[in-house]
Amino acid sequence: QVQLVESGGGLVQAGGSLRLSCAASGTIFSINTMGWFRQPPGKQRELVATITSGDSTVYADSVKGRFTISRDSAKNTVYLQMNSLKPEDAAAYYCSARRGGSWFYWGQGTQVTVSS
Repeated sequence: QVQLVESGGGLVQAGGSLRLSCAASGTIFSINTMGWFRQPPGKQRELVATITSGDSTVYADSVKGRFTISRDSAKNTVYLQMNSLKPEDAAAYYCSARRGGSWFYWGQGTQVTVSS
């Protein structure tokens, strides 16, 4: 089992920044890819960014150049640095860990609110 705990959400003005953290614990050796997803109110959950154990990253087009995913292996933590935030970035953000071929483990989510 893997446990994921997100933190760092909050209220920020448009143009501002936030850094989300996702602390992983448990059988993390089974995980090779971590990701951040988000779900705006009334919409489907969407992929924001992923990072592999080899530090390869992928970003949604909507966040490229503004968001950066990174990880600290020593702390078993994945981060999402969000800059130049827009009102459309407001959502519940979820951390997830991939096992095998699916996003298997999920955190409880952290809310990001962006005021215009």
